[in-house]
Amino acid sequence: QAQVVESGGGLVQAGGSLRLSCATSGNIFKINAVGWYRQAPGKQRELVARITSDNSTNYAESVKGRFTISGANALNPVFLQMNSLKPEDTAVYLCNANVVLTSRYSFSYWGQGTQVTVSS
Repeated sequence: QAQVVESGGGLVQAGGSLRLSCATSGNIFKINAVGWYRQAPGKQRELVARITSDNSTNYAESVKGRFTISGANALNPVFLQMNSLKPEDTAVYLCNANVVLTSRYSFSYWGQGTQVTVSS
């Protein structure tokens, strides 16, 4: 089993910055990839940014140049630096970790999410 916990959300004015953190704990052998997703009211969940164990990253077009995903050693924790925030970035941000457990079975784990609100 593993657990994922996000932190760092909050209320910020447009143009401001926030840094989100995603920490994974439990019977972890390896973390293969971590993704940040967001879900706004009435909208589908969307991938914001993702990083893999070989440091490969990809971003949604809407956040390229403004958000940066990075990982500490072994992708734990993983950070999402969000700059030049816009009201349309307002959403619950959720972290997803693709984890290989010590049993060598792989699972995908979600955190509870952290609210990001950008005021205009």
